[in-house]
Amino acid sequence: MAKKRLVMALGHDALGTNLPEQKEAVARTAKTIGDFIQDSWQVAVVHSNAPQLSMIHTAMNEFGRQHEGYTPAPMSVCSAMSQGYIGYDLQNGIRTELVKRGIYKPVSTILTQVTVDPYDESSYTPAKKIGRIMTAAEAEAEEAKGNYVTEIPGKGFQRMVAAPKPVAIVEIDAIRALLDADQLVIACGGGGIPVMEQGQLLKGASAIIEKDLVSGLLAKEVDADMLMILTDVDCVSLNYGKENQTPIREMTAAEAAAYLEEGQFGKNSMAPKIQAAVEFIKAGKGRTAVITTQALAKEALTGKAGTLIRE
Repeated sequence: MAKKRLVMALGHDALGTNLPEQKEAVARTAKTIGDFIQDSWQVAVVHSNAPQLSMIHTAMNEFGRQHEGYTPAPMSVCSAMSQGYIGYDLQNGIRTELVKRGIYKPVSTILTQVTVDPYDESSYTPAKKIGRIMTAAEAEAEEAKGNYVTEIPGKGFQRMVAAPKPVAIVEIDAIRALLDADQLVIACGGGGIPVMEQGQLLKGASAIIEKDLVSGLLAKEVDADMLMILTDVDCVSLNYGKENQTPIREMTAAEAAAYLEEGQFGKNSMAPKIQAAVEFIKAGKGRTAVITTQALAKEALTGKAGTLIRE
């Protein structure tokens, strides 16, 4: 019997913020992934990278600023670095967990490039904060380079970059090959390395792709049975944060799309997760999406926790 295929999107809680936290968090995350492998799922893992990317971006640019002959690191390069070091911890943590269970399965990280449209509407309204807090003078110099900055009340200024929609996954054939060989693959980390096609060249873009949106795209491209998005809330809710907040345990893709159109979900929080789920489900038959916490991942499969989204 063919194995079921799962794309699991890990949120910030699954990774922590700094290096020691990441080691501890990955050990816990590996147990969750190990449970699905033991239950005969084929798994592709996508992870977030916001704190790690910001740390790398700050460190590389500060080094370049203080050492003659070194230049600042482009966003695409910082994204690649974050994929490498998060993937390194994840693949070793997962391998260790699997070996403890007597499961000998290769675990690989694919440095993944994701193409974006240079004319994506997000280019005109950057929404992702990145890098260190700057003074007013530094912010002015950043703007003179053509970059966007925003004021952080009481703190200073911070650079803002676009969050364009993912168009295509460049290394998709390699990811499919690993899954078809029943190997576990870590791919599209942090939304992927954003690149633009310029003739035969792939040029890095100063952007951050929504991890949830690329998870949905990956799930669609590998013909997954399930997209599981792990976050910091038990389930999706209507009127979130209000007195009449109502949890949703199950809904159809059509209902989810309608709620999205109503503006029920936070633009930079739950909305991308719902959008990814809807697009994934509508692209095939018999597909399911789950949104919940890492701790409740297994329970969510049976409808005892989380939010289940179906056709």
